[in-house]
Amino acid sequence: MENTLWGHLPLLVNTNSKESVEYILQVLWRTRKTGLDATDRLVIAEMLQLTNHSDLDPLLVCLRMLMRRCVYENISKDEIQKLFPDEVLPELQRLLTLLLQKFQREWREDVLKDQVTMPRLKSMTWNMADQDTEILDPVAVINLKLQNDAQSSSGELEVKFQLDKDTLDTMLKSMYSIRDQLYDAGETSNGHLPRETNMV
Repeated sequence: MENTLWGHLPLLVNTNSKESVEYILQVLWRTRKTGLDATDRLVIAEMLQLTNHSDLDPLLVCLRMLMRRCVYENISKDEIQKLFPDEVLPELQRLLTLLLQKFQREWREDVLKDQVTMPRLKSMTWNMADQDTEILDPVAVINLKLQNDAQSSSGELEVKFQLDKDTLDTMLKSMYSIRDQLYDAGETSNGHLPRETNMV
């Protein structure tokens, strides 16, 4: 993290309460996939007593980076305070460490729940399209069965589509690229949870 971002953390002192900082962290987590809307930004800016709203984004980026490191990296509760450089005020270090420790387990559980809700591939079958039709080039029909374990009902979805030779070649290249990235991620993850897209 760049040193310039750390310099915005003292803005949190303007809230004058632990509850306000806790609220900000909870809002940032709740909006981790969508980013803050205009109302959230206004509320937080008022809590921070900001006269210049351009100071808000660097602070939010800094907090989100801290939160992601605590959730997605293999960092224990005792190691959270070590994330802060010496220039961060000791009282801020203690406050943020306390709050990040408080929510770390809950947020990690949220991430795991998000992963579970993703459908998984149950089976795949294929056959060649009926050549008695007027299709000039040979076409394969792919049938995928997806299972969503998070749904209370059967949660099974069937997807059927056609592939010609050119489309299949393109798809295979993409699948090979995905395979290579999965192998690379498996070798370097060391137990880390997958990262999410940055949002302010």
